[in-house]
Amino acid sequence: MSNDRNYAAAVQALNSLQSNFSAVEAIRKQGPGWNQRALPEMRSWVRRIGYEPSDFDTLNLIHIAGTKGKGSTSSFVSSILAQYLPTKKSVHAERLPTSVGLYTSPHLRFVRERIQIDGRPIPIEQFAKYFWDVWDRLENTTATGEDAEARNVAGKPVYFHYLTLMALHCYMQEQVGTAVIECGIGGEYDTTNILEKPLTTGVTSLGIDHVAMLGDTIESIAWHKAGIFKPGVPAFTAPQQDAALVVLRERAKQIGTELRVVDEHPELRNLRLGLQGDFQRINASLAIAICTSHLSRLGYIPATALDPTSELPEEFVKGLETAHLGGRCETRPDTKLKGLTWYIDGGHTLESIEMAGKWFAATTTKDATRVLVFNQQTRDASALARRLHSTLATALADSHPFKHAIFCTNTTYKDAGYKADLISMNTSKDDVDSLKVQRELAQAYDEIDPEAKVHVLGTIEEAVAQAKVLAGDEPVEVLVTGSLHLVGGVIEVLESETEMAHDTRL
Repeated sequence: MSNDRNYAAAVQALNSLQSNFSAVEAIRKQGPGWNQRALPEMRSWVRRIGYEPSDFDTLNLIHIAGTKGKGSTSSFVSSILAQYLPTKKSVHAERLPTSVGLYTSPHLRFVRERIQIDGRPIPIEQFAKYFWDVWDRLENTTATGEDAEARNVAGKPVYFHYLTLMALHCYMQEQVGTAVIECGIGGEYDTTNILEKPLTTGVTSLGIDHVAMLGDTIESIAWHKAGIFKPGVPAFTAPQQDAALVVLRERAKQIGTELRVVDEHPELRNLRLGLQGDFQRINASLAIAICTSHLSRLGYIPATALDPTSELPEEFVKGLETAHLGGRCETRPDTKLKGLTWYIDGGHTLESIEMAGKWFAATTTKDATRVLVFNQQTRDASALARRLHSTLATALADSHPFKHAIFCTNTTYKDAGYKADLISMNTSKDDVDSLKVQRELAQAYDEIDPEAKVHVLGTIEEAVAQAKVLAGDEPVEVLVTGSLHLVGGVIEVLESETEMAHDTRL
């Protein structure tokens, strides 16, 4: 493959489709409902790359929306299905393909993590192939009439829209047996909602987030998330606040489907789930209900298996225990410093940062020195830091949960800047360069806990290095939380160090 068509070139071209900070700010100011044009535009893009939206029905789709737990639930679903689809247990097995696609976001180290088949990111060569397939198809077609008004960057869909097109194209070409599609933002107007006849839909736990696009009430957010429901398609939801559940049920009735609320499955307390955190039992229970309905419709298991009190099949147990999702309640010992342990979990809403805090409180060692590495560039960072501190102070009965608090930007490396896969153009460059958010966080945290030593650093690489210096020879436990961009960058730096050490030994 020529260098101008390789993976690096594909990532560079993809990054050119990101909306810049000023464009994102303009969108936010338009308020909820600004993206009503997203679906007509997306249908136009779909046709230009050679499909009709109805073509994707052959992928035996599962569509998942929600605020918290979308990625976890989707990963559980994908892992369970992987235990079935490669087998000949279905009454339809002769005509069903035998792989599972998972489209999810955001990514941590590599953008190709968003497009997975059978639990693995598609290979570099495959990503480049399908990226340039879509690129060329768009280059060789012209929008006409109403389609010509579609918002775009450089004549192409914006970043997330492009990846959605590319994922669907990849799954069609690879003939996956089921594609699990996670919404980006919302549901009603989300780019992924061009899907016409999924076999199953699910809504994970709801909370207040993306208020500029979804509104600032739980009712408004529930309305948007319920937009993925389809007539006659089984719909499931995790337990919700009463106000949210009312809206979900109303929309399900209007659309023409029955909504089922999924309580915690009784067998989960006896399993060691592949994803840590007590709250994962909620996501796992929803995944069980979705998979049971889905596999029953495909003929892999009998309809009687829909009884929630039924014993879990061994395939479900294996899928739940082997599910993996990086950067969510992840614990990893440092490969160089024996006493240093990293606790990594993204938290970008008040509810999710509280969950991250409770998980860390339940797993941290009593006598260890605790260090915080935190950033949240685009939301109310100070409010998140305050909620994290109050959660840990209560859970640990310690008003000084961290000896050190490190605040850094999401920039990956000190000299090289962002790794190409991790470039983000939707934040203010001036704020990043001046460390505006980080200095505000430092001031806020100093007010919260004056005894903690606060550090402000320009890059993730420097934050990781600082944590290692603080560790020395003593047991140190570092909680990395906040932005998933920060989480991904920390994992990138840690794993790059490991890979370099391995290469040196070779």
